[in-house]
Amino acid sequence: MTKITYEIVEHDGGWAYKVDGVFSETFKSHDLARKAAEHAAKEQVVAGDTTGITYEDKSGKWHEEVAKGDDRPEPDVKG
Repeated sequence: MTKITYEIVEHDGGWAYKVDGVFSETFKSHDLARKAAEHAAKEQVVAGDTTGITYEDKSGKWHEEVAKGDDRPEPDVKG
């Protein structure tokens, strides 16, 4: 199972969560950023449908693959 970590960090004059080098929107407080990260982490474990996905990685390269609806990551929130 893939592990995914949501890290709470100071960002752009406020707080955000960061996953694999990508920042969320900026929140006014650490608590709001943590609550948003916890909500996003809970969404990660919800099973869905097997479907094709397209995404851009942090280097700007686009990928296409099939995502199995029951292959969910194990999320963690730090900070």
